[in-house]
Amino acid sequence: MRHYDKFYIGGEWVAALGTSAFELVDPSTEEPFATVAMGTAEDVDKAVSAASGAFAQFSESSTRDRIDLLTNIAAEFERREDDILSALTQEMGCPIRLKQHTRSGLAAFRQAIETLKDYRFETRLGENIIRREAIGVAGLITPWNWPVQLICNKISSAFAAGCPVVLKPSEYTPLSALLVAEVIHDAGAPEGIFNLVNGDGPTVGHAISAHDAIGVVSFTGSTRAGILVAQAASPSVKRVAQELGGKSPNIILPDADLRAAATFNVTRGFSNSGQSCHSPTRLLVHEEQLDEVLGYLTDEVEKLRVGNPRQPETTHGPVVNRAQFERIQHYINVGISEGARLVCGGPGRPEGIDRGFYVRPTIFADVSRDMTIAREEIFGMVTSVLTYRTLDEAIEIANDTPYGLGAYVFSRDHKKALQMSRAVKAGRVFFNGASANTSAPMGGYKRSGNGREMGVFGMEEYLEVKAIIGFL
Repeated sequence: MRHYDKFYIGGEWVAALGTSAFELVDPSTEEPFATVAMGTAEDVDKAVSAASGAFAQFSESSTRDRIDLLTNIAAEFERREDDILSALTQEMGCPIRLKQHTRSGLAAFRQAIETLKDYRFETRLGENIIRREAIGVAGLITPWNWPVQLICNKISSAFAAGCPVVLKPSEYTPLSALLVAEVIHDAGAPEGIFNLVNGDGPTVGHAISAHDAIGVVSFTGSTRAGILVAQAASPSVKRVAQELGGKSPNIILPDADLRAAATFNVTRGFSNSGQSCHSPTRLLVHEEQLDEVLGYLTDEVEKLRVGNPRQPETTHGPVVNRAQFERIQHYINVGISEGARLVCGGPGRPEGIDRGFYVRPTIFADVSRDMTIAREEIFGMVTSVLTYRTLDEAIEIANDTPYGLGAYVFSRDHKKALQMSRAVKAGRVFFNGASANTSAPMGGYKRSGNGREMGVFGMEEYLEVKAIIGFL
């Protein structure tokens, strides 16, 4: 069993200072396959020192130089794409056919290039000069569910802004992150602008969040963990940008294409085995159309193939680990005990599978807005179907959540759908199953976080605004 005992700091691979290790388990087999060194606060100090040393030169680099760097990274990333996807399959159970994990990472670098081409870091506002300057060293803390995409989102925006970074990936998905480090090294990145320390949240995550020499922390993960990051960051008054939990509604208006809406909800809601904070986990349908929509939902679920992620016919692999598997099982049982009607799926593994962290795609009907499964983020293939009588009630139900990350609206009436989209409290609203794009900002309202990622808005999280007054 291989042991990954090095971190990437100051342009080279260095030995971890501590002695503790984390065991990696293949979620499709439940078999350990590797261990990874766990970092310490001292490792973070070394990484921050390297990044700080690189800041002055990198922050003053030209837009052309940053575009060239991002172009080289994108080319090297594309060359190593299959290796990265293979690592994701082993460490988190991602089906080998689900190239969205790597394609989205590549798209992030390409978007940063396009953003830089048109961006002006210094502009005029009357008699004032407005400058946008790199904020400092960026601490990046990323989760296990879309590990490569979210790493690339953050790195690409930070590099575009001229900020060196210190990255802590999830301890459950460190191998793909190590490959990204190889990509950045082989792309010729200047020493010190990219640093990686593996470890857990209470140790490495806390050290990054609390470090006085870090100017901004960008965190993606649970709301609970996000609160801890913000608390650790507050004494140094650094900027904190967070994308946190979600409980996204999909509002199907009565005039919508019901089959298309149901098909989309299964495809998007169960993508990545439901481990996505933007998943439409609350499906809102008019009470008179419930049975029809449930029929379309079950038709789509029957097309899914849950199983070995290395097989080309597999559409959905396991969830990331035992804790996540047991969490989902708990919520399914709670849904049943609270009186929701089980339409398909349910507790346990899919038929014929007796090993691995596989979950049955599950849909509940007769869900009221006060039920646990309608209020708490489950992070698995579990959809709650709620009914409404009027559009005002639909909006009320959609907004009756502490979260506000994503929302979806299906309708043939563009004017009515736009009104609904404006009324929903969410950072992103998708109309009729529109695909996400990297130029649109991503982030949330309420307990879904603050700050934005992707495109111009994502890059500006890493920039300070300076006004120079009186120069005509």
